[in-house]
This record gives sequence, structure tokens and C-alpha cells, in this order.
Amino acid sequence: MLRRVRTILEMIRFSHTLFALPFAFLSATLAWREDPSSWRLDLAGIILCMVFARSAAMAFNRLVDRRLDAANPRTAGRHLPSGQLTPGAVWFFTLACAAGFVASTLLFLVSHDNLWPLYLSVPVLLLICGYSYAKRFTELSHFWLGMALMLAPVAAWIAIRGLRSVADLATPVVLGLAVLFWVAGFDILYACQDVDFDRRAQLRSVPARLGIRASLRVALVCHLVMIGLLVCLWLVSPHLGVIYLMGVGAVALLLVYEHWLVRPDDLTRVNQAFFHVNGIISVGLLLVVWLQLAFK
Repeated sequence: MLRRVRTILEMIRFSHTLFALPFAFLSATLAWREDPSSWRLDLAGIILCMVFARSAAMAFNRLVDRRLDAANPRTAGRHLPSGQLTPGAVWFFTLACAAGFVASTLLFLVSHDNLWPLYLSVPVLLLICGYSYAKRFTELSHFWLGMALMLAPVAAWIAIRGLRSVADLATPVVLGLAVLFWVAGFDILYACQDVDFDRRAQLRSVPARLGIRASLRVALVCHLVMIGLLVCLWLVSPHLGVIYLMGVGAVALLLVYEHWLVRPDDLTRVNQAFFHVNGIISVGLLLVVWLQLAFK
């Protein structure tokens, strides 16, 4: 049983929860500055919701793509195509995680008498699982993935503060849009590895449509937009200052390094750019915000 659980966690790349979770914590930290009550219960709810939602979506993606993965030399060794896991076991895991996500939203009913997380839980699951089909009909699948991860900071804020007004959502929406363009940019970089297979399989992506060189430029534009949105976050949040802006400058330098790693004629360092640099960006920005708030 332990071996199977470990295999399932490897399949969904559980460690990659690191990409979105720090942005949920960042949004929650800013929300707690406005409403500091029940933060321990909120923290438990955010962690459980994030882990269950991402696990359900990732396992569902592996189920939907298992035949495509089997046909792609880069992904043929994944757990379902290679027979390490059965579809039945992964379906059970997916449904259990989806149920766990819905149940976890009830923690915010206890802490804030807030039913919005429960009301929005099923639409959120539909959106994040719908990404698995996006590349079959739109080249904008990278932005769908970005929208799925954008929900992390927006949902964390709504879970703590509810839906009070449009103006109250300015901070999480700006942060969420920054996440959207960040994710879309690095997903375009990652998709460059599969450009030939996507064309043969008639899957849609920016690299399959535009080619690798033009796609790298699109990814760069996405990351420039992200930096602009992080600066906008400084403008809309009264809690951020000079230390935060210095952190944004460091993020910009890391993104420059990420794009230096990936060349049109050399994609061998895509994984280094995708996993290492982006992990540093997400955790680093959260630490910078905590440092900023400590000095404030």
C-alpha cells in the first residue's frame, strides 16, 4: 500500500504543488493583514484544498492523456502507459481527492461562516480538470493552465474574506493575473519539447502553431507582463514597499536566466528552467513579502 501511494504521488509530481502553494500563502498573508482572526484554521484549509485540488486535477490529466503519453517517446515511461498503475486505481485516487477538496472547504465555514468556498468548489474542479482537454481544441491551453493556477491566490483570499466587493478583490486578482502569465510563459517553454509530436498528434499549442523561436518570444512577453503585474500589486496593496520591489527585481533577473537557459537550438535545459528556477521564484517571492511585512 505504501509503495502504491508513493507511486501515485510520483505520478502526480506531488512536489510540484510548490509552484502554486506559495502564491496562495502570499494572498492569504495579505488577507490576514485585513482580518487576522482564525489564521491557523485558515492555513489548514488552504493547504488541504490546494493539495487535494491539484492532486485531483493532475491525476485526471494523467488519465485523460494516457494514450497520448504512450505514443510520445518523452512520456511513454509515465506510470499509466508503462503499467505501473492501473486506470482504476488512479480513478479512485482522483475521486477521493475531489471529495477531499470539497470537504476541506467546510473549514472556512467554521472559521469565517463563509460558504463561498463550498459553493465554488465544483466550478473550480471543473475548470482545473478541464485543462486536460484544452490542447485538443485551442492553442491557448497554456493560458488555461495559467488560469487554473491563478485560482490559488484568488480562492485563498475569498476563503478568508468572502466576496465583499469588487474593489476588495483588487489585490488577489492582480496577483492571480501575474500567476496566470507566469505559468503560461513557462508552460510554453516546456511545450517546446513536444512540438513535433503535437503536430503529428494534431494537438494544439503555441509551439506547434508558431514554431519554437517565435514561441520563446511569446513566453518572454508573458513574463514581461508578469513583472508588470507584480509592480501593479505594489500599487494596489498598502502593505508592500521597497523590499517587495527589490524582490520583484530579483524575480525579473531569474526570468532572464530562465530564458537564457532555453535556446531555439538547445532545449536540453528546459527541465532546469521549468522546475528549479520557477520553484525559486514562487518560494522566494513569498519570503520577500513576509520580510516586507515584518519590517512594516
